[in-house]
Amino acid sequence: MAISVAIETPLQDDVRSLVNDLNDHLLPLSPIEFQFKMTVEQMAGDDTTVLVARDETGHAVGCGALKAHGDGVGEVKRMFTRPTVRGQRVGSALLDAITNLAKDKGITRLVLETGTGPGFAAAYRLYERSGFTRCGVVLDYPDSEYSAFYEKRLALTAAQ
Repeated sequence: MAISVAIETPLQDDVRSLVNDLNDHLLPLSPIEFQFKMTVEQMAGDDTTVLVARDETGHAVGCGALKAHGDGVGEVKRMFTRPTVRGQRVGSALLDAITNLAKDKGITRLVLETGTGPGFAAAYRLYERSGFTRCGVVLDYPDSEYSAFYEKRLALTAAQ
């Protein structure tokens, strides 16, 4: 399957649908107070860049976002691929695009928070295959049994 990944606004019906499906997917996996979601309106903020994966017919099949926090830190947010395309490297393509965007923006440390438990095993594999390693609590997240934290150090390019 041919996939394209591009920066897009989250304020589109098909991206809203992806985010709604992500929220529905996460709902049974951990207590709601430990689900740190961004709305599509928040994702449209100046500090966040949304990437959308589309199949060869133009259907949105995945999304992810890069939120800039300053001081060289960027956060991977709202990673999701539709169940119909899982296992086809859509998540890897999104994460690679987010990583490249972070490098372009001068970010030297990417971090992320995800849930814990069997429902997150595929996410762990994706992050670890992409060079992320487990770390302690990041940003202002609470330290809880419901969160796992990852980081990836990025080298600055010669142009920076």
